[in-house]
Amino acid sequence: MSKFGQDLIESAREALAIAEGRAEAARTVALPDVDVSAIRKRLGLSQSAFAAKFGFSVSAVRDWEQHRKVPEPATRAFLKVIEKEPEAVERALSAA
Repeated sequence: MSKFGQDLIESAREALAIAEGRAEAARTVALPDVDVSAIRKRLGLSQSAFAAKFGFSVSAVRDWEQHRKVPEPATRAFLKVIEKEPEAVERALSAA
């Protein structure tokens, strides 16, 4: 059996053990909602400038702010980092 096949079987066994209460799931992080508009306004940026600076589309920023869409979990995590440490994000993105 291939390594992938062995890993798949092991993953299924682990999932069953968690479902049956014989094992605990790995740590998960509950990401809070983010107020994209508040983050953007605190940084003094327009929607287009915010989108350009951090790699979002303007339409995504608009949809999040108007609550038509909710950012995906990874995007919410990124937005939380922008909220807390915008300068660090800017440094990291400019070094790319």
